[in-house]
Amino acid sequence: MHVPKNKSDFASLCLESGVSLPYTADTAVLSQKLTVKGLTIPNRIAYQAMEGCDSTFTGSPDELTKRRYHRFAAGGPGVIWYEATAVLPEGRANPRQSYMREDNLGDFKAILEDIKSTCLHENGYEPVVILQLTHSGRYSKPEGTPAPLIAYNDPIFEKDKPIAADRIVTDEYLDRVGEALLDSAALAKKAGFDGVDIKSCHRYLLCELLSAFERPGKYGGSFENRTRLLRETVKNAMALATDNFIISTRVNLYDGFEYPYGFGVKPGCGIEPDWDEAKRLIGELAKAGMPLMDFTMGNPYFNPHVNRPYAMGGYEPPEHPMQGVARMLQGIREVASVVPDVPVICSGLSFLGTESARVAAACINEGWFAMAGYGRATLANPDIAKQILQNGQTDIDKLCMACGKCTEIMRQPGGTPGCAVRDTEVYTPIYKSFFSKK
Repeated sequence: MHVPKNKSDFASLCLESGVSLPYTADTAVLSQKLTVKGLTIPNRIAYQAMEGCDSTFTGSPDELTKRRYHRFAAGGPGVIWYEATAVLPEGRANPRQSYMREDNLGDFKAILEDIKSTCLHENGYEPVVILQLTHSGRYSKPEGTPAPLIAYNDPIFEKDKPIAADRIVTDEYLDRVGEALLDSAALAKKAGFDGVDIKSCHRYLLCELLSAFERPGKYGGSFENRTRLLRETVKNAMALATDNFIISTRVNLYDGFEYPYGFGVKPGCGIEPDWDEAKRLIGELAKAGMPLMDFTMGNPYFNPHVNRPYAMGGYEPPEHPMQGVARMLQGIREVASVVPDVPVICSGLSFLGTESARVAAACINEGWFAMAGYGRATLANPDIAKQILQNGQTDIDKLCMACGKCTEIMRQPGGTPGCAVRDTEVYTPIYKSFFSKK
């Protein structure tokens, strides 16, 4: 399997997989501006939150962090979705996860200043920068060893070794998480971010709550309870929303797990997607005033083929990668249809290679979503936005190979992920330090 490198490759993979996706040679729509809450987004390309696990141990941007965002800014996206930043120390996914507090606010102001000034100097405009706020939940590892904080026991993940009951967070603790999210949102505004993302995706704590069908109490069972923390946090955060500050979310529409352990499925229907609850949730967030949304699916730890279809990976996926791309884009279209006035950022484009911009542009033209979101492809090629805006496609010599090496690095203790294939000066040695002896 390989990522498409031309139109012929794309057509062949569509035929091979039985997938049909829109396609256009005219990518001009990606250069169009978008106005959200008084902020001008200069183009329709967003760089998704790409966690580098390379902040200082106190949570401030370190040298690799600064390098990554400087390169992202020079690359010219309209939106930079700044990586997962913990709101509580015990909710950090690793000892070097980003963590903003009053005492290191200056460090975040400095990296924001570099992002804005670099993009302005290189491209003639400033990007909109959204900070992703998170609690890592079952993936918490603040000291480098697993210290999960879970919404409920899940045999899909825990199998025959259930996590101890005292690691199931109480309703009172979840109340504190909501308060911490609000406090961090206020800090983000003070630092100069253009908005925050109340992260509810990829099975981190708020996302896991969406599937807490069997949890008792006010955060489990009914739709109202399972979505309570996200909805109430968003509602309360709207007090911070002004004409230049956005409250958003990157949210899972579908987990890819059977009921009662997965959001976006029906009882007795296996892992077949059902968009009803996602539509209901998105509709309620829009009614609360959310002006921009970012949609995704799946779990990068357990079924990464769902949210990042790959050409090479750690296991043989149960489907053709183009089927995963189609599920992502078509599912986003389906859910986004209930909020036609809210701009939505898509995910899942990287596997499409050089043809990603042409598919994304066609989808935008047809009203599927408003912006093209790129994740791991930005690690391989931080200039992907600039190249697409100028040439209609990414440089083939900097193409993300959808090989998963960035994720392999991330899974190692102390690993600081990046592209070992394209960013050879920095990340090939890092990759070899973990795998050359294996």
